[in-house]
This record gives sequence, C-alpha cells and structure tokens, in this order.
Amino acid sequence: MSFIHQTTPRIHFGLGALQKLGDELKRFAEGPVLVVTDPGVLKVGIAEQAVKVSGRDCIMFSDIEPDPSIDTALACAKAARDAKASVIIGVGGGSAMDTAKVASILAHAKQPIAEMFGIELVKDAGVPLILIPTTAGTGSEVTHIAILSDEQEHLKKGIVSSKLFPAVAIVDPELTLGVPKSVTAASGMDALLHAVEAFTSKNANSVTDTLAKRAMFLIANNLKAAFENGRNVEARSAMLEGAMLAGMAFANAGVTAVHAFAYPIGAEFHIPHGVANSIMMGPVLTFNTPGNPKKFAEAGVAMGLAATASAEDTIAFMKQLAEDIQIPKHLADFGVRDEHIPGLASGVMKVTRLLANNPRELTHDDAMRLYREVL
Repeated sequence: MSFIHQTTPRIHFGLGALQKLGDELKRFAEGPVLVVTDPGVLKVGIAEQAVKVSGRDCIMFSDIEPDPSIDTALACAKAARDAKASVIIGVGGGSAMDTAKVASILAHAKQPIAEMFGIELVKDAGVPLILIPTTAGTGSEVTHIAILSDEQEHLKKGIVSSKLFPAVAIVDPELTLGVPKSVTAASGMDALLHAVEAFTSKNANSVTDTLAKRAMFLIANNLKAAFENGRNVEARSAMLEGAMLAGMAFANAGVTAVHAFAYPIGAEFHIPHGVANSIMMGPVLTFNTPGNPKKFAEAGVAMGLAATASAEDTIAFMKQLAEDIQIPKHLADFGVRDEHIPGLASGVMKVTRLLANNPRELTHDDAMRLYREVL
C-alpha cells in the first residue's frame, strides 16, 4: 500500500491555547486581520476574545448562516479584499471555518469559484489562514475541505485542495464550554461518523485507522458526558481532541455514503448537518456493513465494546448513543415527504466524491429505499 498523509502543519491544542494567537500572528506579514465568525459565536464573545489576544487591527465578518452558501463565501472574500487583509482567522464551527477557508483562496484569485469544486482544482494559494474551532464536530481546522451550499441545485458541494489547509490551528477546549446541548449532540455525532466512515472507507490506511480508532474511543466515551454537563472540561477536551483526530483521518481517507445522504437533505431542508448524518446513520451503515463487516465490528471494539462485538453491535451502540443525546430520528420531522425522495436520491448519486470511498456500491433505488427507512 502507498499513501500520502496531509494535515495542518502547526496545531496548538489545550486549555488556554487561544493565548498563542498573538505569537502566531507575528509569523505573518503586518496588516489588517479579517476575523470570520458567525452570529452565535459573536454574541457569546468568543470572537472578541480572539481579537483581544491577537494584538492586531481586526475587521469582523459575521454574516454567516448554517450551511453557508456560495454567495456567503463570495461576500466574505470581498470583505477580505476591501480590508486588504494580510491574515484571515476563522473562529467558530464548520460554517465559519469553511467560509474562512474559501474566502482565503478567493481573496485574490482570478479563478472563478465554480471551477474550484472538486478535487485539487484550486490554482493559487490564498491569504494565510488561522482556524479556531468552537465546536467538537467538523474537524475543519485540520482538513483541506470546505463545503458550501449551492442554493440553485439544492446540493452541498465540496472544494478539496491542499491550499485550503490553514497555516495554524488553535484548538482550545475552553472555547467549547458554552456550546448548547443540541449543538454538542449534533456536532459530536458528526465527529463520530467522520471517524467511523474514515475507518471503513475504501481509502483507509494504517495512519488513518490509528487516528480514527483513537477518535472513536474519545468521542464514544465522552459525548454523553459533554451533553449532560457542558462545563465538564475533561469531557469537552476529549471531544475536541476526538473531533480533531477524526478530521485528520477523514481528510485523508474520506467519508462515505452517510455524508452523501446528508448533503441533499441538509441543503434543501436545512437539517443541521450532524442531525442529518445521525438520522441517516442506521440505514446507511447497515447497508454498508457487507462491504467490510470486519472493519465495522472493529469500530465497535475501538469505541469500547467487547472484543466479540459484531458490526450489528456497533450500529446498535451508535443508534442508542444518538437516542441518549436526543437526536431526532425521522426526516418527516423536518418536512420531508415521500414525494421528495426520488429527487433527494438523485442528489445522493451526484455526490460521487464520497460515493467513490464507499465500501459498497450504491444505486438510485438503494438511495430511495434508505431514505424511506427513516422517513
């Protein structure tokens, strides 16, 4: 086997890591800094904390919605150009960090964004980027992937390029202590599925397996505790580490069909990404199990199940965990009806970047059936 492993070159992890921001900014050119965040993070003062420790003149861009659109990324890039930003800092969950990533490469690019969707299609490096996660979910701070919503096609699209890796990630569990329970639950399940899908991807390797196993253990054994007590520093630290390690794993091995199913329902019905993944988890992982039953069983063992655990035990554990942290179970709760299923299934089949990693081949009929299982 041969493979290449890529991740963020500099990572500060630990309680109080945010205090390293000022020193890291000294490594880059002088000039204004664009801080990209979302309204929620802005409201609780975390973005302002970053500004205070930066020691630089900062301009704030916070007009970011969940599942940010292409237009949002374009507006953020314009803000970077107008500010003549020398560095961009993304502070928040996946939406803020992905927007910051895309803005960094669009700030001075002559290449249209439409030409960037896909794998390694970005031509030029962007403005230096620092990412600071405030949720234990996407792992975007250590991936070269950014996901945007195409509102015309009702589909999420990915830009995958080594030029999207930030120069620095600052991963501070203290910044996650105030995250609401619903966000803790959804983002935590997203992170767990990153690890499981990376582990069972056709592109998994020994490095990604090692990262995914540690991520699965940390998340499976700390998500309920973080959900039940958001001020539990030990659980929050373990969750943030797990999400980061899962990000490192899936950035190199790729995620699979659970995420492919989540994209159309997230884009069209605005189901939170982690919730969409969690709803689709049971039927899609069960469908995928025959593609690599040994790996699915090993995933359960990595989470802490008995050494004799089966693939079915793994999926049952994950479904119970989602129920324990009050994740919705049905698409109908979000307005999805049977008449929507054929179009959503067609959307799944367009996510070829992820389906190429899937351990089992999937058809349009399969996709319709799997959606209907959780309608």
